[in-house]
Amino acid sequence: MGIPSDDVVVIRQPESPGEPSVITISCPDKTGLGCDLCRVILFFGLSIVRGDVSTDGKWCYIVFWVVGRGEGATRWGLLKKRLLGVCPAVLSASGLYNSCYRQQEMMAAQQQAQLFLLKFSCYDRMGLLHDVTLVLCELELTIRRVKVSTTPDGRVVDLFFITDTRELLHTKGRKEETCEQLRAVLGDSMTNCEIELASAEIASCMQASPSLPPAITEEMLALEIPEQSSRESPFSSNYPSVTMDNSLSPGHTLIQIFCRDHKGLLYDIMRTLKDYNIQISYGRFHAAQNGSCESDLFVIQMDGKKIIDPNKQKALCLSLRMVLFSPLRVTVAEIGRHVVGDREWEVYRILLGDDYELSASKNKIVDGVTKMLMGWE
Repeated sequence: MGIPSDDVVVIRQPESPGEPSVITISCPDKTGLGCDLCRVILFFGLSIVRGDVSTDGKWCYIVFWVVGRGEGATRWGLLKKRLLGVCPAVLSASGLYNSCYRQQEMMAAQQQAQLFLLKFSCYDRMGLLHDVTLVLCELELTIRRVKVSTTPDGRVVDLFFITDTRELLHTKGRKEETCEQLRAVLGDSMTNCEIELASAEIASCMQASPSLPPAITEEMLALEIPEQSSRESPFSSNYPSVTMDNSLSPGHTLIQIFCRDHKGLLYDIMRTLKDYNIQISYGRFHAAQNGSCESDLFVIQMDGKKIIDPNKQKALCLSLRMVLFSPLRVTVAEIGRHVVGDREWEVYRILLGDDYELSASKNKIVDGVTKMLMGWE
């Protein structure tokens, strides 16, 4: 009947302070599984300092060593639930998790999540948007778009377009829980809180545009990195090194990566491989304390063969180097969430008041946001 679902994901807390927690996943394999797992871990604010992946093409065994935001800050039970959610179906010992139930889950996942409008009013203050975002994150509500308006008397009207991971926001209890959590943070300054299902017209307008305006595309995405000399040591440069070798394994291509560490690094690697339909058969990842990272990945294509085509090798190496050199672009502009070419970019719109230059320059804002997102603070 398979293995119990409790054994699919096992999280072991560190025995001594300062040591990483260990996440072990054992489940059926699928292309892109590593990417999906790393994304969940990243969403919980954890950094992967070491990783070990092994699979025979049908079953995989993955171990992640992770460090978090501090003792007690990570909701480990919820993390385990989310990791289980991206693992392929596993029959439990009791047989309750059968193929019929899994089919219902897949059908539900394919349905577009309902979009809700959260509207509340309160007095403006420093850090307001940060505090509200934190509450919604803890409630497992995903923010799709935000509109903030400030009245002359210092009050703000916030409109949050959100979806519910639990798919319960249509219920009275879930709505009351959300408003109560917001009131606990905002206090008596919050005068009203309303949650309603967004209209079909609004939902359709929320769809991502197929492309970015040319000016913004050129500013944010036109990036070139120099080619690395074959005689240059991968550790002697700030530029990432990505090489491929088909001579060390009879059935796999070895991808070796040397680069500077940043938050979500392993996810960036996994996502790029998933975009190219590349499957990892065996891999190791290690982040050193000096800020450098090293990764060895034995991979195959969807057809089970090595990566032989020189053009595909060059394209994959370039994509990996680009995402490792500059995985995010930060600018102060009116932009949204878009698709560029054949790749979806998670682009977020941040509007600043006209007086933002009084406290910080544009370059200082960009530099600060970049360091925070990359984990270089």
